[in-house]
This record gives sequence, C-alpha cells and structure tokens, in this order.
Amino acid sequence: MFIGLDLGTSGLKALLIDEDQTVIAETTAPLTVSRPHPGWSEQSPADWLTAASTAMDGLAAAASLSAVRGIGLSGQMHGATLLDTAENVLRPCMLWNDTRSHAEAAALDGDPAWREITGNIVFPGFTAPKVMWVKKNEPDVFAQVAKVLLPKDYLRLWLTGEAVSEMSDAAGTSWLDTGKRDWSDALLAKSDLSRDHMPRLVEGSEASGTLRKELADRWGLSADVVVAGGGGDNAASAVGVGVVNAGDAFISLGTSGVLFAASDAYQPDAATAVHTFCHALPGTWHQMGVFLAATDSLNWYARLVGSDAAALTGELGDTLRAPGRTMFLPYLGGERTPHNDAQIRGSLTGLEHATDRAAGTAAVLEGVTFAVRDSFDALASTGTSFDRLIAVGGGSRSDYWLKAIATSLDMPVQVPVAGDFGGAFGAARLAMMAATGAGAEIAPIPQISKVVEPVKDLTSAFVAAQSRYRQTYQALRGLS
Repeated sequence: MFIGLDLGTSGLKALLIDEDQTVIAETTAPLTVSRPHPGWSEQSPADWLTAASTAMDGLAAAASLSAVRGIGLSGQMHGATLLDTAENVLRPCMLWNDTRSHAEAAALDGDPAWREITGNIVFPGFTAPKVMWVKKNEPDVFAQVAKVLLPKDYLRLWLTGEAVSEMSDAAGTSWLDTGKRDWSDALLAKSDLSRDHMPRLVEGSEASGTLRKELADRWGLSADVVVAGGGGDNAASAVGVGVVNAGDAFISLGTSGVLFAASDAYQPDAATAVHTFCHALPGTWHQMGVFLAATDSLNWYARLVGSDAAALTGELGDTLRAPGRTMFLPYLGGERTPHNDAQIRGSLTGLEHATDRAAGTAAVLEGVTFAVRDSFDALASTGTSFDRLIAVGGGSRSDYWLKAIATSLDMPVQVPVAGDFGGAFGAARLAMMAATGAGAEIAPIPQISKVVEPVKDLTSAFVAAQSRYRQTYQALRGLS
C-alpha cells in the first residue's frame, strides 16, 4: 500500500491506496490562513505538522498501515519556510498568494539572468522575492536563515529528518535552472544565498529518505517506508490524472485555476507569463497558465449574495446561455497569466435594472472562463498545443461552467469517472514509483465518464464577449 499527503492551503489530505491504485481510506485536517495586512497571506508551519499528525492518525484508525511501502508528498507551491541552524522556524510562512513582495519581484525580474536561467517571470508569489522582502524588512530574521524550504518539504523534514525538495516544486522558487534541473549558483548568489541554504534535489518519483522510526512506530508502519520526492500541487495532480505525456492537458477549477499541459521538452517563453516548470517525472516538463481566483471567485460572490456556490450554479441549470451585459473580472488578488499584475483588482460591471442573482452568477463563471481562454492563448503563443483536456477540481462539478469553457476554447472537455485524482492521489502514485522502481506507466489517464462538447451556436458570442473582457481589463488597469 502507499500513502499520499497533500498539503493544501485550506487543509491537509491523506490518502491510502493499494497496489491496484484503489483508494482504501482518506482523511483530512483543516488549516486556516492569516491575512494581517492587505496582500499578506501566511500560515504557521507548526499547523502543518499538527494537520499531518491528525490526518495520519485518522488513516491509522481507518486501516492497518503495516503493508505501506511508500509515502508521497504534494503541496502548495512557492511558500517561504525559513529555518535557522537548529531547524527552528523563524517566521510564519509567506504563501503562494502573498503578494507583498511585488517590488522585490519586479527588481529581480529586471535582471535578464532570472528569466534566462529559470525560464519564467519572477512573480511576486514565487519564493525568491519573498525572501528578498524578508532581507529588506526583517534583516534580523534574514541573518539567521540557514535553510529555505517549501511547505511540503518542511513536512518531509519532519517525516524523515532530511532537507530535500524535488524538481517541480523547486522550479517555482526562481532559483532553479529549469532546463538543467539543478539549483542556479548564480541566482542564489544574487540573493545573498548559496547552495547550502537549499535542500538537496531529487526527482519526484525517486526516494528522498525513509520515515523516522518514532513516526513509523506511532502509525504502525515498518521502519523502511520510503518517502518519495513527490511534486508541487499541480504536477502531483497531473500525475494523479495521468497528464504526463505531451499532448495531454488538464484544467483545474479549484481555489485558484490552472491550465496545465505536459511536455517532453523544455520550451520556455517567459514574456507570456506562462509558467514553464519541471514535471514530477524525470526528463519531463510542463507549462501552465495560472489564474488566481477560480472557485474563489464563485465563493466570494456566494458570500456577497448570501448563498452557497452549489445553489448558485444549480439555479443556472444545464443549458448554456450567451454571455450577457454583466461582466466579471476575477482579479480579486491580482493575476498571473497573462498579465503578471499583482496590483490589479476585480470588477463587476455592466449592471442594470434587469441584473439578478443568476445573471451575476453567470457573469462570475464567464469571467473565470475568459481567464481560462487568456491562459489558453498564452500557451498557444509558446507553441504548446494539446488534443486532450481533462477537467478536475471542485468547479468541474458544474456542467454549465464546463460547457462555457468548452465553448470558449472550442474544444471538448473530458470529465473523469467519480473519484479522487488530485494531488494526494498523484503523490501516492509517486510513492509507488519510488518504492517499486516502476515508471510513468502506473499513471494512466482515468476512465472518462463524459465529454462536454462546445455549444457551436454560441461560439461567436463567447468570442465577442472575450473581446469585451479584454477591453475591460485594459480600462481597469488604467484605473489601478
């Protein structure tokens, strides 16, 4: 058996699968986010350990773990977890959606070496600018930094005693030479850091260490349980849904949104704001467009109108309608692809007497759909294409939303059979690879339950609305 641990922003999930990749048990433990100032987003790493302990205790209560051979890790990317020489946490972790370091990001990105070596824009959410913010604003803390870890890798340190990361998560720090799959000594030096401050690197399907005896005894595991490198949340989800070969892609409608395409070659184009990262498997990369508020936008609107997201989408039914006059731009906390704009904020425009709650719901779903199309066009501009698109995440439960996306992209959207194919499942698959030496053949695409086709009669209406959406963004940018 194999375990996947997925450290998300709002909770940690533990998943147990058998050798046939059937889910045996799963548990979750909640997490909260602290936002003490505008643009700040933090968590205490101690809370991650508490959540992991709770989730693993739940698994051990649900099933015997004596046959477990491997544990894989997945997690939220980009967080700056700063440790001193005694491995004490120096400050709360600045999370992926913390944008306070936008000035530091712009300064780093102004040096061409960063894009040339990493293949990416230095986004405010990435790790390096956060650490530079600490250097500028909390110099006493920076002076004590002995190790910089990503969130899931802090869990690994607790599980194994080893400071290790893997390629897909490391690619989101702005310190990785993404083509060479190794830390860049030149970029670390520009940050007044060195390789000694970084964790050792492995591939996601390789072993990074073994479980500490104390924890193995606590949960009834053997002493030789392997902990795999694992993957950043999106790369691990791609392994979970079988998107590991060129030509395959998935759209994730979670708190944030991602359009993720696998690639067997390194082909960056930083100017597009497309993320070009290593995949969680050796010799593979991926590109993705990232929009920061997907279901987060729908949940925001649900709170605004005093309802819940499922009720709002249910009111729309399954018959897709042409976009109306009301338009929503989902930039509640800035945007990445294609704008790289941490300061932009959302808007709800085109309101009139006839605008009701359902019109607002449709506008929110359409606004996120247009953000998906922006990422789709950005990926296409890099030369990346795909002929299979799979939908995952909580938003994929809405057929109306999937029809809007399929129509906007003019591409069918495939929906897997019911089941969990997310980060925890992908992490468990990576654990299986690390423990058995098997390759990507154990990560097939799941059975497809349905295919959502574009509504051809509405394609031109969505094209016209996309144009209005982009014009509205330009006007909004002038006001921000």
